[in-house]
Amino acid sequence: MFLFAIAIQGCKKEEELFEDPYADAKQSLGIKISETELPTPSSGIAGTEVTFKITGVLPYKDKLSFMFNGEKGEVTEVTATTIKVKVPDAGSTGVTSIAIGDQLIIGPQFIVTGLIKTDITWKATAGANGFVSQFYEMVDGRALVIGQFNNFDNKGIITPINRIARTSIDGEYDRTFRTGRGANGALSKVIEIGGRFIIAGGFSGYNQRTENISNITSLFTNGAIDTVKIKTARKPSLTDTVTIKAFPKFNGGTNDFIGRLYAHQGKILATGNFRYYVKRTYDKPNYDFTRDTVILDSTEIRQIVRMNLDGSLDKTYRFNTTTNKGNIGANGQVDTYMHTDADKLEKLVVFGNFNTFDGQAAGRIIRLNANGTIDPTFNAGSGADNQIFSLIYNATTKKYMMTGSFTKYNGKTAIGIAMLNEDGTLDESFTAKALDGGYASFAKQLNSGLIVLSGGFKKYNNVTRNGFMILNSKGDLAAGYNTTGPFQGGLADAIETKSADGKKALLLIGTINRFDNQPANNIMRVTIE
Repeated sequence: MFLFAIAIQGCKKEEELFEDPYADAKQSLGIKISETELPTPSSGIAGTEVTFKITGVLPYKDKLSFMFNGEKGEVTEVTATTIKVKVPDAGSTGVTSIAIGDQLIIGPQFIVTGLIKTDITWKATAGANGFVSQFYEMVDGRALVIGQFNNFDNKGIITPINRIARTSIDGEYDRTFRTGRGANGALSKVIEIGGRFIIAGGFSGYNQRTENISNITSLFTNGAIDTVKIKTARKPSLTDTVTIKAFPKFNGGTNDFIGRLYAHQGKILATGNFRYYVKRTYDKPNYDFTRDTVILDSTEIRQIVRMNLDGSLDKTYRFNTTTNKGNIGANGQVDTYMHTDADKLEKLVVFGNFNTFDGQAAGRIIRLNANGTIDPTFNAGSGADNQIFSLIYNATTKKYMMTGSFTKYNGKTAIGIAMLNEDGTLDESFTAKALDGGYASFAKQLNSGLIVLSGGFKKYNNVTRNGFMILNSKGDLAAGYNTTGPFQGGLADAIETKSADGKKALLLIGTINRFDNQPANNIMRVTIE
């Protein structure tokens, strides 16, 4: 006991030798911005003078900087109880703060108003509980919403809405769409062709058909899967009876995820990072005749495959009948974008992270003619010096917008964001400024010339832009369009449309967790006027 007490006393003495870890900490400045009294006014445009209730700031009036979401405002008056500040031109919605030396005092949120506002006429206010990949507008005024969700606008709480929903153009959920259990995996794209919907993505079952689907299938326009009844093969026996089973009518697919889907010359063009086209034989026995069987056949076709409307392989497009294989394709990851040129010819731009395509040098981007051959009129030169994340063409402006981790395009400076002419050359009238904090992952030019971007960036040209911004056609932040606050997530598309009361609007889809510093659920509409 005596020795134990000595040991404890020794520890105490040793503890007294430690230096105080807070000895050099800075003393509190005694400044307090009121958390209970809102600023006056609580929202306003750039240039608005705002009064904040504050105490303890008067001794520091000549040393402080007041910021709106990280951008410095002009202080016009400081008293013992208030501070007046003008909203800066680059200000955006977010928290306010005061910086004095290296100390920061956080204030209340201030809403900077501008030309972009959440559309109050959008019906699906609860959005989707997972990624939304496409909002497909139908000619009858309704739309299909697809992605990786199992609840839409809180209508799937009791019965899940698995990856596909039908809505009005304003987002109101349509319960008459007969999807049943829906898809058992993510959906990427839907097209309408031959009186059917074709859906694609990464799934193996739809509603009651829980197998024999390889990432693509066809639906009736009411949402039910299109099936066919087939007599299956069994071991010959006097006691056997004929077995008839229902299978998906669309008999074709791929061994991996389909990222894009296009109607192409009356057929179905699918692209992705798959390696094989697959199909099934239902009416032939397996090698030992022991049971009902499905035989899976595969043909090597990389990244781009065209199928007939029944799912059978179209061997007239990018296929070598001598080797019974598809063309070589890219030697790395690909994505695609298809559009129609001035001569109404379908052009498929292939981009991503590769340096050869069909055995030819390619700087991460090439364009294909309607017959699947490389288009020599697309003058990308040496292309991008690093990966291309996204590319979208605008038929009105006849420009491509692309994003990526590249710093050069065909040897010319293009840092992370670039505009291309229709012939694939760099449009040097657009100059992207420096991005801080991350890359842009999405860019789309609107018909007006404005450019919508999203990504992981925090600043653009040293101006705070938390993941979302709108540029003009020269690459500058568009005046009045960049007042929205923090954005979390990434866009899959920004669709030009109108609100229910006729205002110009954008339907934003993708993974959207916050917009304008408010919670968001992957699909929303904003007005842009």
